[in-house]
Amino acid sequence: MPIQNILLVDDSKTELHLLSDILTQKGYTVRTAENGEEAMRRLAEAKPDLILMDVVMPGTNGFQLTRAITRDPRFAGVPVIMCTSKNQETDRVWGLRQGARDYVTKPVDANDLLAKIQALG
Repeated sequence: MPIQNILLVDDSKTELHLLSDILTQKGYTVRTAENGEEAMRRLAEAKPDLILMDVVMPGTNGFQLTRAITRDPRFAGVPVIMCTSKNQETDRVWGLRQGARDYVTKPVDANDLLAKIQALG
């Protein structure tokens, strides 16, 4: 099933705007959330085809949120790509262990991100 609807979770309005622009220009429908609580509300409203998840956020961090989402039977089939400034190999491994399908570091290379999204679709 091709990916069309993406939930973008990031506490930075700048990142939300930048990534939303990249994705909408390629025809994706993007909804955003600025924290874990808002992300869970958005998930309950409408299940996306993909979640792009920041790690460093107030409250529930992206690792915790990814683990909760991928272990919830309602959302377990929704792939998560971590999209974060945490660029250590240990962070990448930990993100994948929490259930993420892929890991992208900021600043995001648009072509790399789009290729990873297409590979999931």
